[in-house]
Amino acid sequence: MGLVKEVIKEIGNKSREFYEFVLPPIDMYLNDNNLKIVIDIPGFTKKEIELTLCGDILSINARKTIDDKESNTLISNQRPNIIDKKIRLPIEIKEGEEKIESAKYENGILTLIIPIIKKGKDISIE
Repeated sequence: MGLVKEVIKEIGNKSREFYEFVLPPIDMYLNDNNLKIVIDIPGFTKKEIELTLCGDILSINARKTIDDKESNTLISNQRPNIIDKKIRLPIEIKEGEEKIESAKYENGILTLIIPIIKKGKDISIE
């Protein structure tokens, strides 16, 4: 039984490491005024998530608080404990204004709204 338990634990560790490297899944929606970013990061609390926007790079850092009592009885751990992801945004950020208009975390989903610079100028034809 000990060997099976170790194999299951190792599979869980590899799954979690893969998730931490590749994910979280991110969707982006662009309209005339803003960029909406939806990020799946379940299993964290709001206090464990830190966002930074520097130029067109969004950094997502999340670190789960692990209870020592639970870590001693852990058999499988596939969910990530740490997320450290940098994303290049496909927009220019408005200078001198609040860079992230809103950030909402609900049911494991983080939704950000970022105002954008409208490239070019509309020309009205008379």
